[in-house]
Amino acid sequence: MSNSPSDSDPAGAGTGAAPSGSGLAALLSRWGFSIAGWRDNRHGEWWLAAQLLLLLALLWPAWPRPLALGLAWPPLLRFAGGALVLLALALAVQALRWLGPSLTPLPEPMPGATLVTEGAYGRCRHPLYQAILVGALGLTLLLGSLLHLALLLALAALLGGKARREEMALCRDHPGYGAYRARTPAIVPHLPWLDWR
Repeated sequence: MSNSPSDSDPAGAGTGAAPSGSGLAALLSRWGFSIAGWRDNRHGEWWLAAQLLLLLALLWPAWPRPLALGLAWPPLLRFAGGALVLLALALAVQALRWLGPSLTPLPEPMPGATLVTEGAYGRCRHPLYQAILVGALGLTLLLGSLLHLALLLALAALLGGKARREEMALCRDHPGYGAYRARTPAIVPHLPWLDWR
């Protein structure tokens, strides 16, 4: 996610206008969802669909269980995993507070949203994506699951690609985005696929 009001972790958003109608239909319309978009991916709908599938897969139990591999999973790793899950929740709340009403799950900024570069968005350009990855790492350590390790790696690949898609629109919509990108890590500092400047 990133720093403009554009996705589940839009990278930087300011305040967006309230939906013209009320309810779920108005919110989906405000975010830019449409039947045509799901067909042709015009606002990055396929990125969101893949992200949601991977997040749902994180709900699966550990596979294989460490005991099935003859391993006694260390309590310290379980504790560290639980702590990371809690940290991920705190990071997500912080990012959502700074993003405010400009939140959209799609990697396309909402029209007229201002660029947010402070708070959680001063730490990295896509703090919601960062929170997702920290949470997935936490679950992996908590469960000792190879399945969850694979899901973590898949999420890292997907969110890196989704953030790049989002940043093309942010550069187009916000002339100052290039300077912000040059000084601020993308998702995880110093990890090549997750930090490009």
